[in-house]
Amino acid sequence: MSVVNGKLETYAEMFKRVKGRDEGAFIPFIVAGDPDFETSLDIVKTYVENGADALEIGFAFSDPVADGPTVQEADIRALNSGITTAKGFEFIKKIRKFTSIPIGVLVYYNLIYQMGIDTFYETAHECGVNAILAADLPPEEAKEAVDASKKYGVEQIFMVAQTTSNERLRKISKMCEGFQYVVAVMGVTGARKELEISTVELVERVKNHSNLPIVVGFGISKPEHVKNVINSGADGVIVASAILNIITENLKDKRMMLDKISIFCSGLKAATRNKYK
Repeated sequence: MSVVNGKLETYAEMFKRVKGRDEGAFIPFIVAGDPDFETSLDIVKTYVENGADALEIGFAFSDPVADGPTVQEADIRALNSGITTAKGFEFIKKIRKFTSIPIGVLVYYNLIYQMGIDTFYETAHECGVNAILAADLPPEEAKEAVDASKKYGVEQIFMVAQTTSNERLRKISKMCEGFQYVVAVMGVTGARKELEISTVELVERVKNHSNLPIVVGFGISKPEHVKNVINSGADGVIVASAILNIITENLKDKRMMLDKISIFCSGLKAATRNKYK
């Protein structure tokens, strides 16, 4: 494993870094291998060059129940390009040659189970993964995954939503590491035009029951959303479908795709710097 400066940055170190600059963390998402291995690697490089504080890498799955059409299409493109779980880890190894910022893997539990829980987490550690979020794994059934995460020093992330009770939120917070993933909208992933007021209320509620940094995802699609979420008290944002839409719309022109992603990501990161303004 090659890492910049010989050391991976932890999520704790990253959040401390951005907080010291009075910023929020900008975490862009991509499905490994979308639209193909080399192009997706160039996209990640574009993320890093344009303000990404951490990365969320999706492992393509044939039945992504938590995701909307945009991510489903990205999964299909990646699968059609020949991506596998093993190649997903190879993808992360390639990323580790040019950046040491935190990397989280978004995966469906079937992929972990197929590979073997212990093997999956061990491989994740060896490739430089900081954290794993299994989108369809409820905390009540996560003991084996959590045990493996602790064994190999890979932080386990869980999601909380507006429907999560305070009691369950407290239980999740005790199991979760790295950061608390707050789902901004009800339903599946996808870019939204407006950010719901209930998202701000949920951030405030999570802060009352968890000491972990709070990162908001699902539906974050423009700088105004980023600014509102950071001003509500969140520590960072994850942006997925809005970027994947750019990929989808520019499949025939890679240069145009990367240029548009560069401009878009720069604008999103800039919005994290405008706290309370």
